[in-house]
Amino acid sequence: MRFLCVYKPAKDEGGRPSPEHVAEMGRLIEKMARAGVLLATEGCQPSSKGARVRLVRGKVSVVDGPFAETKELIGGFAILQTASREEAIELTKEFLAVAGDGETEIRQLYDPSDFATSPEEATASAARG
Repeated sequence: MRFLCVYKPAKDEGGRPSPEHVAEMGRLIEKMARAGVLLATEGCQPSSKGARVRLVRGKVSVVDGPFAETKELIGGFAILQTASREEAIELTKEFLAVAGDGETEIRQLYDPSDFATSPEEATASAARG
């Protein structure tokens, strides 16, 4: 099972983390990568460097950052491969202990076999990874 974990910090720091924090996060990332559960991860720069693009009834709008509503800011993401949702939750708790105050939304990602139209197709899709 693959899970997208989206981290939302409690507040927008607006700057770079300390060297100590980077080193601590690096150790956690290395540990999870060696265990084979971390497929990808990235941190996001401050929202002042971003934009939100929205489509409503055929009309596109673009709003440049920074964004005032901190609870909606994304600080980074990870893609985990675990045996269960519960394992993804436990790994996320470990991540939050290093990242600090905030929340992480965990969403299971679709697998190609989720769209299979026959048992044979599902088996072939699962075999491809």
